[in-house]
Amino acid sequence: MTDRFSYLQDKVTVKRARRIFLDVDIDKFPEVFDHAVKSMGFTMLTAITGLDDGDRYGLIYHLASEAGVILNIKTSIPKENYQLQTVTSYFPSAEIYEREMVDLLGINVKGLPEGNRYPLPDNWPAGLHPLRKDFKKEDLDKKEMQ
Repeated sequence: MTDRFSYLQDKVTVKRARRIFLDVDIDKFPEVFDHAVKSMGFTMLTAITGLDDGDRYGLIYHLASEAGVILNIKTSIPKENYQLQTVTSYFPSAEIYEREMVDLLGINVKGLPEGNRYPLPDNWPAGLHPLRKDFKKEDLDKKEMQ
């Protein structure tokens, strides 16, 4: 992959057999993700992990090949005023992981089809995201479940 994308030269790590970790800037993420899926045989999305890294959200897309190789593509986005593009056009199953990111972290996923909240109940107070570092249970106690 580094021969095609020279900016990944020091961003690829193999921590153990068949486990590849890749760190990519969000502006380069779409082309790297597209190449991994369409040209490298990573045809399964096993999960998307969302992290609160303080002033940014960390995102790890876990892709698998039929040969049992796992590619973990990590990127990050600023918390303020950023829309992450959905990957449901590649993997319709991404919808559930992206809904988790919306509900639990408050990440704005552009292009995510309309649907129910997940995993929080429909009456969970708007604006409260329990996996954010600044979430306080007291805030939930102050707001009434709708």
